[in-house]
Order: sequence, then C-alpha cells, then structure tokens
Amino acid sequence: MSSDLATRVRRLEDLHAIQQLRAHYCQALDDGRWDDLVDLFTPDGAFVGLSTARGHDELRTFFADLQEGPLSAWWHFSSNETIDLVGTPAHVATGATWLDQPCVVDGRAHIAAGRYQDQMVRGDDGRWRFTERRVTFFYWVPGDEDWAPARYGWAPARAAADVRTLERAAPQQP
Repeated sequence: MSSDLATRVRRLEDLHAIQQLRAHYCQALDDGRWDDLVDLFTPDGAFVGLSTARGHDELRTFFADLQEGPLSAWWHFSSNETIDLVGTPAHVATGATWLDQPCVVDGRAHIAAGRYQDQMVRGDDGRWRFTERRVTFFYWVPGDEDWAPARYGWAPARAAADVRTLERAAPQQP
C-alpha cells in the first residue's frame, strides 16, 4: 500500500475510533457501567461541567454520585460531531458533539440540550481516550415547562451554561 493511501486509511480509522469512543461514553454512562466509563479517560483525564472530576477515582465517584443523587436517570443522544486530528499520524484530537438529554431530576422528567467539547489522545496502546470532556448546556428544564435558550430548571446545569447561548439570550441594550 502506498504511504499516501496508508495515511488516508489511518486517518479514517482514527475518525472511526473517536466516534466509537464518544458512543461508548454515552452507552457506559447511561448503563451505569462506571469502570467501563472511566476507562475511556486517560488516568489524569477530566470531566468538566456540572462539576469537575479528574482522574479515574474522582470520575467513578462523580458519575455514580450523580445517579445516586437527584439525577436518577438519563439518556444521552449525541450528534453533529466534529473531529480535528492533529499530526500525521494523529496522536491528539479535538472536537465537539451536540447533546440531547432527556433525564429525571427529583422524580420529574427534564429535557436538556448542550454540547461536549472534547480533547482526546491516542495512548501507547493505540486506543483513543478523553483527556478532557467538557459539557455546557443550552437549556435544561422540566419536561412539562416550555424550554428556551438559557433556561435552567436544575441549578447544577446553570453552572455549566453555554456562554454563547447566554450571550445570545441576554437582553440587548439600546
């Protein structure tokens, strides 16, 4: 195989592996498979958003505590992925994924939408992992209320508000 073709195939394999990383994240999170979930992060990887958890022990505790607390159920649907590979062959990648998340807070149905900003690396074992997964929310409201940009019916989601959404929703000065 020519080196150009090999480079192109490697790029496609990397893109696919990162898409699978993101899908496995949503599935492990929704299923409560905490060991599988934290294995998708580097040993010092971080989740930033509702709070910040860094490293496998903090990540495992953070996600399990979410489900043991008021946020008792969730389902993550992601789309509109972007992936920017750095280097040839790539060992670093960044990108964004949009998030649609029906969930249950304090026994009440909620709906949330936001975005993940990802930083990923390929490890020495060849697997892609998150070094940081940052979530911001466009809105998060009870399911029986109207939703709109910058509405947050759950306080921790307000702490992870998407800055661009807040700016667009702010009243304009004459």
